[in-house]
Amino acid sequence: MSTKLKQDIKENMDVLERTQYVIENALEKLRTKEGMYDLLKEPLRLMTVRIPVKMDNGEVKVFTGYRAQHNDAVGPTKGGIRFHPDVTEDELKALSLWMSIKCGITNLPYGGGKGGIQCDPRKMSFGELERLSRGYVRAISQIVGPTKDIPAPDVYTNSQIMAWMMDEYSRLREFDSPGFITGKPMALGGSQGRESSTGLGVTMVTKQAAKLKNIPIEGARVIIQGFGNAGSFLAEFLHDSGAQIVGVSDALGALYDPNGLDVNYLLDNRDSFGSVTHLFTNRLTNGELLLKECDILIPAAIENQITEKNAGDIKAKIVVEAANGPTTSRATQILTDKNVLLVPDVLASAGDVVVSYFEWVQNNQGYYWSEEDVKAKLEAILTEAFINVYQTSIEKGVDMRLAAYIVGLKRLSSAVEWRGWV
Repeated sequence: MSTKLKQDIKENMDVLERTQYVIENALEKLRTKEGMYDLLKEPLRLMTVRIPVKMDNGEVKVFTGYRAQHNDAVGPTKGGIRFHPDVTEDELKALSLWMSIKCGITNLPYGGGKGGIQCDPRKMSFGELERLSRGYVRAISQIVGPTKDIPAPDVYTNSQIMAWMMDEYSRLREFDSPGFITGKPMALGGSQGRESSTGLGVTMVTKQAAKLKNIPIEGARVIIQGFGNAGSFLAEFLHDSGAQIVGVSDALGALYDPNGLDVNYLLDNRDSFGSVTHLFTNRLTNGELLLKECDILIPAAIENQITEKNAGDIKAKIVVEAANGPTTSRATQILTDKNVLLVPDVLASAGDVVVSYFEWVQNNQGYYWSEEDVKAKLEAILTEAFINVYQTSIEKGVDMRLAAYIVGLKRLSSAVEWRGWV
């Protein structure tokens, strides 16, 4: 084992370092050829672009954008585009690596990709967002396409932005290209079930985890940290399945009721950013909510929420990571030692890329499926992926996160070897 792996895990690793740590460990377990880690620890390509946009006041503002393509040995790269003021190169590198793992876990013919623009869309007009979206596509047009790299929505992007990007790409290529991008409106070749795919996928995986722990989903006490797109759909789906949602939170605070919250009221009264706790006076902090009694805890907000400081006090029997990187490396060890079943983000939140794949397939064949077909196909893929990861964790004697990386990297590393890259 390498010197790096012999060292204690650092709690203050950034997201890219943590991802590389687990990748190196997984490749050790797979006994891949020398040089594999050096190839897979970073994206094959990272494109940085500068996008001039004429703002509504007549000023020209220049935005910085990126597109990371981790590895295309298996097939075209795939991954979202986020608009956020804190977008960084290292974050996008890590996210492109995660997308490769997700695609490997779910056996999709893709490698991972990710893109982003440093901007605050909440402070931009509709017209400014359209000009920025089109400018980004023009800047990266040479390295993307239905058989090269297929973008999708991510943080602060949506179906309207995808529609603008598809239209701009079609103008550049002089033909309609619905398969260039996913997450589109239905009228432009979008797929049924795409908007709720992340929440639905997490729900399906949560039910599989509950079965393993012999916890009936009907009556199971669930805490969901985060009430945005994924968290709100999660609350709705789990509530409809009979689970008792005892805690939710947003950026402003948290709510907890051991007898169950009124989920329908929360869903009806949340604002466009998923905030609802401001309507209540008896709020907790997000940190306090994590430590409350429950059967299933689902972090669906931001990274680094469960750390070595609070992992020992987590009372849940199952932790399902709907957010990206909510649990640090040391916390993962602590929870595993406590016999808490931790379902890692790369498995739990894979529903979005699976349904994005469905959209791409439908675009390519020109035949579109019903919502029932999409749900059935999604459940079949995620159930098989969950069972495969869990069995690998048992066979290898490792936690679910490392098992997910082992499964996710197996096909990719094999494709790299067959191509003769290492």
